[in-house]
Amino acid sequence: MEANSATAQSMTIAGLNLIQQALTIYDSDLKLVLANKRFHDMFKLPREFNVPGADFGETIKFLAIRGEYGDIEDIDAFVQGRVDQALAFEQHYLERLMSNGRWISVEGSPLPEGGWVAVYTDITSTKRQEQLLRTRSEELSDQLLQYAEELSATNRQLESTVNALEEAKRQLTDSEARMRLTAEMMPAHIAHVGPDSHYTYSNRRLTAVMPGRPSNIVGQHIRNALGESAYLAIEPHLEAAFHGKASVFEFNDHLSTRRIRVAFTPDGGVGLARGVYILSMDVTEETQTRVALQQTRRREIAAQMTSGLAHDFSNLLTIILGMQSKLQRMEMVPEASELVEATVAASRRGGTLLNRIADMTGHRAPEMQPVNMDVFLADLQTLANPTLPPDISLTIQNNIPDVPILADPGMLQDSLVNLILNARDACSGQGAITITTEMVHDTWLQLRVTDTGTGFSEEALKRALDPFFTTKGGDGSGLGLAMVYDVTKLAGGEVRLGNTDVGGSVTLRLPLRRAQTQQAPGLVLLVEDNPDLRGLIRDMLIDMEHTVIEAASVEEAHALLASVSEISMVLSDISLEGDATGVDLIKSLRTDGTPSFLMTSLPQTHPLYIEGAARAPVLSKPFDVEQLDAFLHTR
Repeated sequence: MEANSATAQSMTIAGLNLIQQALTIYDSDLKLVLANKRFHDMFKLPREFNVPGADFGETIKFLAIRGEYGDIEDIDAFVQGRVDQALAFEQHYLERLMSNGRWISVEGSPLPEGGWVAVYTDITSTKRQEQLLRTRSEELSDQLLQYAEELSATNRQLESTVNALEEAKRQLTDSEARMRLTAEMMPAHIAHVGPDSHYTYSNRRLTAVMPGRPSNIVGQHIRNALGESAYLAIEPHLEAAFHGKASVFEFNDHLSTRRIRVAFTPDGGVGLARGVYILSMDVTEETQTRVALQQTRRREIAAQMTSGLAHDFSNLLTIILGMQSKLQRMEMVPEASELVEATVAASRRGGTLLNRIADMTGHRAPEMQPVNMDVFLADLQTLANPTLPPDISLTIQNNIPDVPILADPGMLQDSLVNLILNARDACSGQGAITITTEMVHDTWLQLRVTDTGTGFSEEALKRALDPFFTTKGGDGSGLGLAMVYDVTKLAGGEVRLGNTDVGGSVTLRLPLRRAQTQQAPGLVLLVEDNPDLRGLIRDMLIDMEHTVIEAASVEEAHALLASVSEISMVLSDISLEGDATGVDLIKSLRTDGTPSFLMTSLPQTHPLYIEGAARAPVLSKPFDVEQLDAFLHTR
């Protein structure tokens, strides 16, 4: 856009250089904004007085010293008088004789935002005609004829100048239209606010970036357009931008539950800016992916720290269990037998603890598949009811429409069972547990578990998600909620703890991904960079009665997706030629609705496998046609 602006300015100056009059524009601070070539030719000023930013007072002083205004006793006082007159600028017209003997007319008009535009016309010829009329009346008719001819020539020159200006105006209008179209097509909100925090420009993308806001906001205060909560989040950065400090930051928009990245750029130099340029983007999906990758890295670090300890501890427990087994086969007094049994129970509990640590720190890729929430929750209730005492009820309220949701049912079930058991313990043998599910802004799958127990203490609200933190003393491992947090973050979601009026509350939010199933043959986009393997998989798809088009990279795949509208499914390898991967391709298709599947020879411990499995079903290589057919039709 800066290049377009520079092009438009160049065309404007070129057009102004075509006219025969000298022209200047000064702003409200008496600084030169623009001067055409004719101004330089007419006044023969040094270059520093013809460039933007030149000071009006300094220019007047130079002309006064050169004698342009005749003999002046106090030049500084004269300059100050001209400056004061300019600051109280009013529309005017005057004529004066220059030091070189030529006459000029000066016509000035104020600008709406301060400053003025002045046009200087060489009227020497006109003045000479007037002198001739006064001194040579006997030659009036001949002089009038000559004057008429000169006037006609001048009119022709003016007509040419007007045509040039009209062409420059047309080019400027076309350039502005292109820039506005570009701004409207960008997947971002682009705007400008003035010093009073009211929008002076905005494309119509605000409602796309931050749902729930109006699209036509020019003239509105930014607080009214965004809402109080969002405005409070950006206000410190906006104030800093008004004082000349640019910034890029992110905040959570509570109204739309989106993550928004904002860039503020001051409009002006050092000091108080004339306004602020704003660029806003929805980075919700990017943030979900970043959170999942961060959690994967944390798991890798935890695995490195605990693997050696777990190995040695496991060996030690094996030795203890073996020795206690020998003792149990010996003749012992009853008291000793009880101690041996207690030692065996403690050792087995230690083994269980090691397994749970391995579950948390080991690599486990999500196994995404379509989940019918009615069926899933019915199975969960069947599984959980036997673990609850008679005086604790479990109620499930499902508000999810009857559409398949793409999720890992095993991970989700483990998380909810953990929360149910924690709620049971909080109820102390009597109470009620409620699970509520719903979609939030078509962005999140939300599952909330509430109970009528004791609720979370202040310390628990801060630390309950930390590994090994427990309020159950020796009866708790402190890994239940940590496991729930871990697998939820791995899927790009979030966990919120809180208290209600009657007990505790745990809310899980997972990225909402609607499952897509391919039920009939169609046109498949196959993305695979190995030509031999691509040919083999193509033959498999053709045997399944699909039509196939092929690509070897994400760039080729995007080109085919843009030109072929009949593509009904995408099957892509994760590792492809070029910098982009199949996971990048799948991420770009999330809002497109095209069913997408991944395949790979990477191990399930590879970060790309884990990230891809959190977004789409993954089929491990090698596979045959039966396995591929089952994979595409049952996922």
